[in-house]
Amino acid sequence: MNISGRPIESVSGAVDRVTILANACGSLFVLFLVVTVVIDVIARGVFHAPLKGSVELVEFSVVFIVFLQLPDVVRVGRLTRSDGLLQVLDESAPQVGVWIRRALDGLAALLMVLIAITMYPEVLEAWETQDYVGTPGVFTAPAWPIKLAILFGAVMCGLRWILNILQPRTGGAS
Repeated sequence: MNISGRPIESVSGAVDRVTILANACGSLFVLFLVVTVVIDVIARGVFHAPLKGSVELVEFSVVFIVFLQLPDVVRVGRLTRSDGLLQVLDESAPQVGVWIRRALDGLAALLMVLIAITMYPEVLEAWETQDYVGTPGVFTAPAWPIKLAILFGAVMCGLRWILNILQPRTGGAS
């Protein structure tokens, strides 16, 4: 199932650009996380008072970091997994390895589509009801940006895995 051509390449290029930009935004959240932790440590050590909401900021930041950077990790094929069998198949039966990779990419895409389908109504509900997460009286934030980040990451990962299936490639890359 090798589908190649301009439309797939155009979509793939657009998805790649968006995932690279999302990765950069995730990196900014890493920087924000580092600054938050440093300020909290200094506030605890010097003023004997923690930065209010630092725990919640760390929790929120981790979700943003994971779901903004995950699509780019999929794009470059660096998702942590055990692929010893696939490496052996690349040497002995490359076509079998390619089909197994496609099957795994299909399962991963299906999982991400299911996550996106689940998150979409939650994003809408959080937006409409103005739900807040955090510790009341200490630090709260709207829930919709967190849920939107999860939805975005799931959609982009699903698209990337679908494109991996449709684009021709040989063993060793996923």
